[in-house]
Amino acid sequence: MALVTPYGATKSDYFALSKDHKFDASQKVIGGRVGHDRVQQGRASESIGESIRKWYNLANSDFERIDVEIEIVEDIFYLTPLRYKFANSPKDYELEKIERPLTFSKEYQSPFWKRQIAKLESTLVAWSLAEICRIVKDHKPPVPHIQETDILRAAGPLKHLGMALGAYVGKGYDCFTDFTFLDYPTYSVPVEIKKRSKGFTYQQKKYGKDELSRAVILCAIHDLKNVPRNIDVVELDALCDHLTYV
Repeated sequence: MALVTPYGATKSDYFALSKDHKFDASQKVIGGRVGHDRVQQGRASESIGESIRKWYNLANSDFERIDVEIEIVEDIFYLTPLRYKFANSPKDYELEKIERPLTFSKEYQSPFWKRQIAKLESTLVAWSLAEICRIVKDHKPPVPHIQETDILRAAGPLKHLGMALGAYVGKGYDCFTDFTFLDYPTYSVPVEIKKRSKGFTYQQKKYGKDELSRAVILCAIHDLKNVPRNIDVVELDALCDHLTYV
């Protein structure tokens, strides 16, 4: 089962079990009459409620209820928290659901990205975006020999914005990257480096179920017309344009 966080989906060790199934002593799913559908902790280190509390940075109070949305994608249950109510509170609270939360392109700028940039010190943001503009300028002309890895020059500015690129691997995925936005925990996801996003080839087998076919494309220019589900795009050219609003 995958838990959808403010950053997008993340793999979990929880299991969604129907009323006619249960775990045996070795955590193997077997038949059994339980009477209701449920989320089992499985091998996870904490309950699903505690995991939701952590990812959404909620208060340390007892939950009375958590309302969720369940969607099945590629044989995996995606659980999205929508509302919650604490036992000691007379009202319930809604959790914002953002489509493509890590996407920042000319076509779409995620509210999550916008709030993250807005909370940062403006001088630092201006410097970071100006450096990104310098990199984008080199990639706009049709220079035949400039390499995709040149995009990694943006690592420093992007880290100041909350996106810390990991080591460049170049096999499987290009680099594992940490996003740390607002007051939420750090979220790790594979990142593919492309000069132009249309060079991205969606291959589920390339990532496998450990990554839920979840990835972020980091590109100078975004020109991929149909972006696959669970794929976000960070377009350096769009971040450069945002400099005028800082």
